[in-house]
Amino acid sequence: QVELVESGGGLIQPGGSLQLACAAATAIWRGYSMAWSRQAPGKERELVAAISGGGHTYYPDSVKGRFTISKDNAKTAVYLQMNNLKPDDTAVYYCSAGYYYDDEGRFRHDYWGQGTQVTVSS
Repeated sequence: QVELVESGGGLIQPGGSLQLACAAATAIWRGYSMAWSRQAPGKERELVAAISGGGHTYYPDSVKGRFTISKDNAKTAVYLQMNNLKPDDTAVYYCSAGYYYDDEGRFRHDYWGQGTQVTVSS
């Protein structure tokens, strides 16, 4: 069982910034790549950022240039820095651990966190 615990969500005004954090159990950290996905009401869950063990990253066009994924091996944590937030970014954001196939967005999600709500509204 992989434990992933997200934090950092909240209410933010359009144009603002927010950083999400995901703490992963130490025992599994080295075996997995990490990712962030989001799910808005009535929509499918979508991948918004992924990072491989070697530091390769992926972002879809919808967030490229605004979102940045990073990780801290010492803290076994992964972060999602979100800048210039828009109302369309409103969703529950999930951290996941899995396998990073390539830089085209193919990612196998093996474990999920419980999610954290991000609401972008004035």
